[in-house]
Amino acid sequence: MTIKRGLSIGIPALAFLATTLIFFTVDVTEYTIVTQFGAPVKVIEEPGLFAKIPDPIQSLIRLDRRLQIFNGAETEFLTKDKKNILVQAYATWRISDPLQFFKSVRNGIGANLRLADIMTSDLGAIIGRYELVDMVTTQLGQTKLPALSEEATKLISGRVKPYGYEVTDVRLKMLNFPEANRKSVFQRMRAERQQIARQLRSEGTEESTKIRAAADAERTTLLSAAARDAEKLRGQGEAEAARIYSAAYGKDPQFYKFLRSLESYDKVITEGTTLILPSNSELLKYLNPDGSALR
Repeated sequence: MTIKRGLSIGIPALAFLATTLIFFTVDVTEYTIVTQFGAPVKVIEEPGLFAKIPDPIQSLIRLDRRLQIFNGAETEFLTKDKKNILVQAYATWRISDPLQFFKSVRNGIGANLRLADIMTSDLGAIIGRYELVDMVTTQLGQTKLPALSEEATKLISGRVKPYGYEVTDVRLKMLNFPEANRKSVFQRMRAERQQIARQLRSEGTEESTKIRAAADAERTTLLSAAARDAEKLRGQGEAEAARIYSAAYGKDPQFYKFLRSLESYDKVITEGTTLILPSNSELLKYLNPDGSALR
């Protein structure tokens, strides 16, 4: 009874153990290499359920097939125009040949170490063909960083291809200047900004002068037209007044003379006015009707 019970427990346990040692799964995010006594004998690139000889005869090496990111160290380079700059770049890569990758660099750590050396040397050579203004500029559309990144990606990917992986993109993550060069660089950038400001101010002054000249010309034209119309209206008014005066004088000359004399009094005689006139003056006619002297 005890033997049967032991068999009923042991056989399933052995079966489960054998199953886990023989059968294995491959995920869609990985490559799997089957090694026999450490030497690769099979590469599995498709996901699914597979079988192998149990350890220690055959073992599994799993490699991530997804896109990997490598962040390079901050390194000092020399540009074409002999300017020292500090650059930190990053690269994205993925395995293209699992077996070659395993034989040459073993794993992701080995791939990153190899990539670090290649990126440092190749970026130095590429940056040496570009001037500082090609990478740092205030003019929109004149930067050559996209061309630099494309050139670096193509060159570095070709260098790492023999190791079983490919670089899909190389970008400059950070671009700075050594402390000794920062002051001169900032002064140059400030000078460029000041030049742009002077140009904008000059263009603004020129446009302002044009607008002011046009406004002055229009003002002169309007004033001239207004003065012309005013003289015309004044002439018409004076002519009409003369006509009215003439018509009034013709109807009653004595009354007309009387009104004109009163208007003269209003204009000539004010408070504190002293008049010395002959007694027969027309101006005294209505003030001194009997003709005696007026003091």
